Amino acid sequence: MSRSTITLMLAGDVMTGRGIDQVLPHLSPPELFEHYVKSARDYVTIAEEANGPIAAPVSFPYIWGEALEALAWQKPDLRIVNLETAVTTSEQPWPKGINYRMNPANLPCLTAAAIDCCVLSNNHVIDWGREGLAETLSVLHKAGIATAGAGRDVAEASAPAVFAIPGGRRVVVYGFGCPSSGVPAEWAAGPDRSGVNYLARPSAESATAIAEEIKRARWPGDIVVVSIHWDVNWGYDVADDDRAFAHRLVEAGAADVVHGHSSHHPKAIEVHHGKPILYGCGDLLNDYEGIKNHEPYRDDLTLIYLVSFDVESGRLAGLDMMPFHVRNFRLNRPDREEAEWLRQTMDRECRRYRGAVRLTEAGILTLSWS
Repeated sequence: MSRSTITLMLAGDVMTGRGIDQVLPHLSPPELFEHYVKSARDYVTIAEEANGPIAAPVSFPYIWGEALEALAWQKPDLRIVNLETAVTTSEQPWPKGINYRMNPANLPCLTAAAIDCCVLSNNHVIDWGREGLAETLSVLHKAGIATAGAGRDVAEASAPAVFAIPGGRRVVVYGFGCPSSGVPAEWAAGPDRSGVNYLARPSAESATAIAEEIKRARWPGDIVVVSIHWDVNWGYDVADDDRAFAHRLVEAGAADVVHGHSSHHPKAIEVHHGKPILYGCGDLLNDYEGIKNHEPYRDDLTLIYLVSFDVESGRLAGLDMMPFHVRNFRLNRPDREEAEWLRQTMDRECRRYRGAVRLTEAGILTLSWS
């Protein structure tokens, strides 16, 4: 804790429900309500047809694979992900067609990776009703995992997760969910209703009001993460409103990093006024293995982001990305060709915003900016 920098591990969607839940030690009932797929076991079958058998039941650390060793070497101070599943035994699905849940007995798959904070402001956290949300919150909190972006009422949903860092300072994490990512308006938390911290539209105007709220609660020296589930699943374009929203938060002094997610593949990073904006972190873990139609995006190649700040000044000190290849529902190190594909893709997208990405000999992607 005497280091001069604080490093945050940020990741996009961690989808441990459905197919992944079916290979963990404690299975939820597999019934699904999707148009084509009626059993979560089918997602396991599709993955096995693509890459060979999965020796289920797997251990709780299994899904993190070689990421655990990499994180032990990098030693991030906090680990923050978007958990895109309900953690519940509820049998009351929300009538939306695609419903994710993980058996609460499988929660050690999250503690195995020492996750500190789960952002819950997404379009799957209430897949099994408000009863399922209540259980999700309870199970996570009992395991010592903080949450942001959802709660038993609007006060809890809008409240940040807060972590102490060296020098008596804090990391503060706010979560927001937008309809552009599929979050239903009915899921918005209210004074007497559980739900997500719902943002009807990201824009410069909505960011101004949010910035004022954050600044009123901010302590000197805080590092503030605004984590937001927004925009469509596929495509590299960044919506004008999303960019205006992120810029205004930064310019107002309310956000030190904007942590965007919902896209199933990594999108551009912009450093604006010295603050990083991750427009889409991509899925980190999901059960899409073997599913066709979006091959050009290589959603089997994923990233863990390491964002470092100078402790004294709060300035951005570095931004690295650790690449992985999802195979057999597990994070594996990519080969050099796969890592280079990710480098080229991220470099192409980041150059739109005066950034550049290089691949180190250690296999890490490093962002530079001007």
